[in-house]
Amino acid sequence: MKLISVMGATGVQGGAVARALLGSGEFAVRAITRNASSEKAVALAKAGAEVVEASLNDEAALRAAFDGAYGVYLVTPFWEHMSAAKELVEVENLISAAKAAGIQHVVWSTLEDTREVIPVSDDRMPTLDEVYKVPHFDVKGGVADRMFAESGLPTTYLQLTFYWDNLLTDLKPQRDPDGVVALHLPMGTSAIAGIASEDIGAVTLSAFRRPSETIGATITPAGEHLTGEEIADVFTKVTGEHVAYRPPTFDQFRGFGFPGAEELGNMFQYYAEFPEAFLGRRDVEKHYSINPGWLSLEQFLTRHRDEIAF
Repeated sequence: MKLISVMGATGVQGGAVARALLGSGEFAVRAITRNASSEKAVALAKAGAEVVEASLNDEAALRAAFDGAYGVYLVTPFWEHMSAAKELVEVENLISAAKAAGIQHVVWSTLEDTREVIPVSDDRMPTLDEVYKVPHFDVKGGVADRMFAESGLPTTYLQLTFYWDNLLTDLKPQRDPDGVVALHLPMGTSAIAGIASEDIGAVTLSAFRRPSETIGATITPAGEHLTGEEIADVFTKVTGEHVAYRPPTFDQFRGFGFPGAEELGNMFQYYAEFPEAFLGRRDVEKHYSINPGWLSLEQFLTRHRDEIAF
């Protein structure tokens, strides 16, 4: 049985990938985390994963975590430090460790370079760190993807999108001062491409199953393209409580002041104002062909109904 080492195995993406691989019965899983005694790590061990500790800043530990593996799922935790420079160091360490371990199939979780459609000189949105519009996109699509290509590693580029799981946490509907529960995504009337984390796992499993087709390819999955009004309507249907859609402007969102507000404001502006670049590359029908058992937003929220709290 081929062994897959999964980075960030207790996170949203890595956890979904580890569970999908384990559930298939086709692959052995080495779950990589910084805390092997955490509740999620223990659950993965009980499910049959080998759990090991390693830090993205420790190349030797990464080499040990990749040793003997056929493939690796690689994801970087940008939102833990929100530093493009740190993320590039993490990518360098991952590439070096994967090469040293002789990995035969890398699935790299990435995003596109938004500067392809909105260059740094464009003042419709602020430039961040002097060289990026949406750093957690641009550093992957504009720099890290090239690093993987130049490394010679056999890589599948999994170009992800907004995941519906965010609607259960930081971007969930809130009860406004007037008592109305409202969704506050700064999308105007535009649609967003979303995917359930479970489907990230399913698509990754499909990629590892079909190396001859997926190595060297870019996979851009999305479950649905939905407007803010449509998302609010799904919440209403699942919860039985009316959920309104009250979108702030991009500038209002950037001004909310929480860590990463500017970057997320830019991200949503990219989503909304450049649909050909964002929605256009995320082919829903193609995703269905890769993952026939995909979850609609309604199915996802119903499955996670106990986690919805206003």
